[in-house]
Amino acid sequence: MPKDTSIKSVLIIGSGPIVIGQACEFDYAGSQSARSIREEGIEVILINSNPATIMTDPTMADHVYLKPLTTKSIIEILKAHPQIDAVLPTMGGQTALNLCLEADEKGIWQDFGVKLIGVDVNAINITEDREQFKQLLKKIGVPSAPAEICTSYLRGKEIAQEFGFPLVIRPSFTLGGTGAAIVYKKEDFDELLTRGLEASPIHEVLIDKALMGWKEYELELLRDKNDNVVIICSIENMDPMGIHTGDSITVAPAMTLSDTTFQRMRDYAILMMRSIGNFAGGCNVQFAVSPDDKEDIVAIEINPRVSRSSALASKATGYPIAKIASKLALGYNLDELQNQITKSTSALFEPTLDYVIVKIPRWNFDKFEGADRTLGLQMKSVGEVMGIGRSFQEALHKATQSLEIKRNGLGADGKGYTNYEQIIEKLTFASWDRVFVIYDAIVMGIPLSRIHEITKIDMWFLKQYEELYTLEKEISNYKVESLPRELLLEAKQKGFADRQIAHMVGCLESQVHNLRSEMNINRVFKLVDTCAAEFKAKTPYYYSTFEAEIEKADGTRYVDNESIVTDKKKIIVLGSGPNRIGQGIEFDYSCVHGVLAAKECGYETIMINCNPETVSTDFDTADKLYFEPVFWEHIYDIIQHEKPEGVIVQLGGQTALKLAEKLSKYGIKIIGTSFDALDLAEDRGRFSELLTDLKIPFPQFGIAETADEASALADTLDFPLLIRPSYVLGGQGMKIVINKQELEEHVINLLKTIPGNKLLLDHYLDGAIEAEADAICDGENVYIIGIMEHIEPCGVHSGDSNATLPPFNLGEFVMQQIKDHTKNIALALRTVGLINIQFAIKDDIVYIIEANPRASRTVPFIAKAYGEPYVNYATKVMLGHNKVTDFTFNPQLKGYAIKQPVFSFSKFHNVNKALGPEMKSTGESILFIDDLKDDQFYELYSRRKMYLSK
Repeated sequence: MPKDTSIKSVLIIGSGPIVIGQACEFDYAGSQSARSIREEGIEVILINSNPATIMTDPTMADHVYLKPLTTKSIIEILKAHPQIDAVLPTMGGQTALNLCLEADEKGIWQDFGVKLIGVDVNAINITEDREQFKQLLKKIGVPSAPAEICTSYLRGKEIAQEFGFPLVIRPSFTLGGTGAAIVYKKEDFDELLTRGLEASPIHEVLIDKALMGWKEYELELLRDKNDNVVIICSIENMDPMGIHTGDSITVAPAMTLSDTTFQRMRDYAILMMRSIGNFAGGCNVQFAVSPDDKEDIVAIEINPRVSRSSALASKATGYPIAKIASKLALGYNLDELQNQITKSTSALFEPTLDYVIVKIPRWNFDKFEGADRTLGLQMKSVGEVMGIGRSFQEALHKATQSLEIKRNGLGADGKGYTNYEQIIEKLTFASWDRVFVIYDAIVMGIPLSRIHEITKIDMWFLKQYEELYTLEKEISNYKVESLPRELLLEAKQKGFADRQIAHMVGCLESQVHNLRSEMNINRVFKLVDTCAAEFKAKTPYYYSTFEAEIEKADGTRYVDNESIVTDKKKIIVLGSGPNRIGQGIEFDYSCVHGVLAAKECGYETIMINCNPETVSTDFDTADKLYFEPVFWEHIYDIIQHEKPEGVIVQLGGQTALKLAEKLSKYGIKIIGTSFDALDLAEDRGRFSELLTDLKIPFPQFGIAETADEASALADTLDFPLLIRPSYVLGGQGMKIVINKQELEEHVINLLKTIPGNKLLLDHYLDGAIEAEADAICDGENVYIIGIMEHIEPCGVHSGDSNATLPPFNLGEFVMQQIKDHTKNIALALRTVGLINIQFAIKDDIVYIIEANPRASRTVPFIAKAYGEPYVNYATKVMLGHNKVTDFTFNPQLKGYAIKQPVFSFSKFHNVNKALGPEMKSTGESILFIDDLKDDQFYELYSRRKMYLSK
């Protein structure tokens, strides 16, 4: 059946601010969906309150509404656009589905004659209502775990008595496992049951028998109106049941499943999708499989929407699920759509992979002091990375190298655990670093059978680990001069980094790199092509691997490199790696805009990034995508292969910036602001000399490397003092101290966690107002794109403050100082591109806190508030294509825009929620107000000092 021609205008509901459990995978889905629907000549109207994402960019839809996700906003939009025919809620995660249901209950869709596409209300209700879902599975003959619904405390006690422990409590209608828990002991049951009932909006939980240690799988499905169903991807969780899939290490395709069990699982999934309603779109189904030879299958849940795993599956297979699901929602059938990768076969096919992908979550427990770090049913990770390799081992290594937690991969970096008790405890209570601890356990000699007994991780995975350690031991017998070629090639094929091999043979990383070059062991690049190379792929989406040479009949030897280098002038943009607190989706927004601007200037654009959730790693954002760790060795090999004009580092946040020194050392051109200027801004000593020369005030400070030095400095600087480590992200480790005892305690703790760091001690300006400015500079001209005033006082991290654009009570005298300082610092740092400067204002004097000559967290917010493509302009300035004076700036904003931080504290009980110099927010929303009499502004302003923690 072709497209439904009655649909001329579609409303897409976004997912709102990023919270733990609902991150930028839904922005990726929404962005793909908007493009897919507009391709059909259909108008797209979008509602989402998140200013940081590319999804809410004016270029993404015909009308973008940055409004709160409420039925009130929906009614306003439907009144303004009576032409809206349909609403698509399946791209915005649980937030969008819940809002859609609420609007349905209130009769809003009916009142405005809007139909629901991509899902139906019954399907949402059946899958979210645990009791209905259980009854449905029984009716269609799909096995499920013994479970009972409970809506009261007393009923819960009865069920617990009947089932015995351990038990699982799952609240209805929640996201990311909110309120879910495993109860091992009777004495914990009361508290966890109460918490679950409170977390559910309808105060209902499902209590089921815990399938602890069972294996967990997910399938991603698509279905059209003709009832054609395709399985896009099978995903296996390396971690067994009991850990939320968002916190599990996952592998695609499934590795340890027998074919007969996979076929049974496939049949169950299709049966489940067909039985929940007659809608066209995407679905995610989760199963548990018993770890014995019987391989019993139990259905856990089904989500009738694109999910966290859909983004992963799209990147893993190259099959754009959200794009195709949107076309199906418009009425197309799968056989009428093109496979986006080959452009010559249809979308009615199931991808086959000739590579392996491994996803590892990224956590931020350091930000939540006192948080329970054990992984369980409630999701706690803030982002994720994905590694692609020819084997599980290579993909696992590439994923661990992508995490940016100062590890070089598994083992061979001197950072493993060596204490037996500690290793056993970390294996027993699943920890965020268990992926590394398994390796440490094998190094220590703990038998695989014991590791399996504790973790219930399948033996196949553990044997893969053991092989890696066997290889490490063998290589460690050699020196770099005597290392045989076949061993070096094997280590590279299994994903070991040059630095790890250097650690094994006791030499420098560069020596291993040189040895590889001499032995002709070079990275080759392969296409991600959905069809195991059976058809020719048209999309330039690559991963790297190492291959043994192939000998032709005529005796010539070669390795097959599928990445063809063109003779066009090229620019590489370094992405921002995994999402974490302090570096989120706003840098992805900047990277995408940077890529598009470089294209407009006639460059071939190349993106390097390892985050599967984002638009920057979409296979058709840049001219070429290398899905690789933002890790020196990988980047350097790509640069040597592509030979670009230069590399853009200032759009990818601290991740990309940290690589600037090495790029500079290796003679690779940094596009825009030079490494020396970037370093000058980071080096407090050099930066303060610059400010002194410019006669710009800054809080008095000193640098200490020991507790003694810090104590001596405190005598000259006066308390309160702000302590901060160098080169960190999101205010990590920053704290305000008010006496010597606190100072000593914090300094000792910091130097324990970040050894060798230079600590900065600033005199903290108590009661100061904080403000910040973003600007574009071309080395000669400066244009300030926005000045924001924080509602909270100085001392709350800028990422956790409510920032108001324009400022609401800074006088003319103060504003002039801000403008003058911004211009003078931007020029003195020889900035080419973007710069962000933060100020503290006390007694009408403007002090400089810090300057960052790069894209900042606030750039997307200012661009959305003023309706101007600032990153596009800044990139063209970086490339030397334009001067600042070439652009006609015309910012439009009635009233004020406020950037409001959003926190995920509900995931961490007993955590200090006070705000201070260390950032804790996971996302943000934007609020537009007409004037300062607005009630919401008044409320924010009256609470401004409540959270300040010293």
